Amino acid sequence: MLTGIIVQPGPLPDQAGGAYPVAGETGPPRGQRTGFAGVTMMDQLLLLALAVAALVGILASLSILRRDRPGQESPFAASTEGEKRCPNCGMGNLWTDARCVSCGADLPG
Repeated sequence: MLTGIIVQPGPLPDQAGGAYPVAGETGPPRGQRTGFAGVTMMDQLLLLALAVAALVGILASLSILRRDRPGQESPFAASTEGEKRCPNCGMGNLWTDARCVSCGADLPG
């Protein structure tokens, strides 16, 4: 942080913690608003517009990321070719079976 203190050139002190020679303080009085020459301070309406634009950009990015997610896929193929799938273990069974050949659970249908 700049403090507005000018340090005069010269040799460094031999002892650690020694003081440097200082010419004095410069700059405006404390509490006075300053800006760069030729630059105006930011308008409140412009600041509000920038905040709204940033919020719209963040929301748009989030909606795009949410939209691009792939859907939930089923672990089974669309066609089981006449087989029944066990809801417990996922094993394929003949369509005539009432119980799963792998785990013994009741099959639907």
